Amino acid sequence: MRTRQPTARLEDPRIPVRAKLAAAWTSFMFLYAYVDILAFFKPGVIDDIESGVVWEFDISQSLLTVFLALMAIPILMVVLSMTLPARANRITNLVVASVQVPFAAFNAVGESWTYFYGLGVALEVLVLALILRYAWTWPRTTPPAPTEPGPDREPVRARQHG
Repeated sequence: MRTRQPTARLEDPRIPVRAKLAAAWTSFMFLYAYVDILAFFKPGVIDDIESGVVWEFDISQSLLTVFLALMAIPILMVVLSMTLPARANRITNLVVASVQVPFAAFNAVGESWTYFYGLGVALEVLVLALILRYAWTWPRTTPPAPTEPGPDREPVRARQHG
């Protein structure tokens, strides 16, 4: 008769919030870019681009600069999520992700390919919701209570009423 051997458990190390945010922004960036890249396969898109039009807009240096600036937001958020101090990091992620949610939804407005753009927007909003959750629930630490007076610290005393 065989006795069952205990199974080794996989190690599950805690992932820092910064890494979660950077990974989420990287995922968002890929979704954001690939929705646009895959949209080139829609009939007529390449013909419109060759004739100088993208979504009703004439292709110009200004338009492409705006597109680049919009794409730079999630790209820079990857770096900022890993480098900003915790408080600034949390605030920046909350603000930028909140602004990106309606922007992501706007990309599906008026599109005839509702399954494609609907899935793209749903996935982008899901990742943005994760970013908002990670930033909102960022763990807090409490400063240690002073136990002994130091050269620059007075002892903490209870107020005397009387």
